[in-house]
Amino acid sequence: MIKWLALIVMTSGIVLVGWGIWQMVSTHLQTEQTLDEAKKVVAVDDFMSKEQFSPEVGKGSGILIIPRLKADLPIVEGTEADDLAKGVGHYKGSYYPDQHGQIVLSGHRDTVFRRTGELDIGDQLKIKVPYGEFAYEITHTKIVDQHDTSIITLQNKNEELVLTTCYPFHFVGNAPKRYIIYAKRTSV
Repeated sequence: MIKWLALIVMTSGIVLVGWGIWQMVSTHLQTEQTLDEAKKVVAVDDFMSKEQFSPEVGKGSGILIIPRLKADLPIVEGTEADDLAKGVGHYKGSYYPDQHGQIVLSGHRDTVFRRTGELDIGDQLKIKVPYGEFAYEITHTKIVDQHDTSIITLQNKNEELVLTTCYPFHFVGNAPKRYIIYAKRTSV
């Protein structure tokens, strides 16, 4: 009896580890595929105006460049689970660069935003979309409860970039808080 119980526990452990590895590999492959798609979108030959820019939900719409982390991350329109599995999700209803509003980008702490805790005030972030490349400087960060939605104001007065991810970064399971990074526009 103990032999069977040990065999079941070992088999369950192997299956769980295998599933975890598969999830990591699958997410990495989806992110790479979406980054290729986003690179094609931002490399359009004809100049596209911000008024013509209308990204499709679930598709690559741009690239978030984080120089300090040497990271080029695909921006995907939407923040549903399927969208976030492909890259950094652009919160539907928020703005894009040069539209003078709040740009909200979200990502998983264990995939695309794994290293965001290494960023400091003053670090640069860039967003590349079909109508240009835009630079931002991190001004401050804060940690809020997971249910606090007050950070998403969707204001259309001042351009600001807001990155959101779960916190603590190394928490196992559903994290109870959110890590927020605020950045202001510095140049085109």
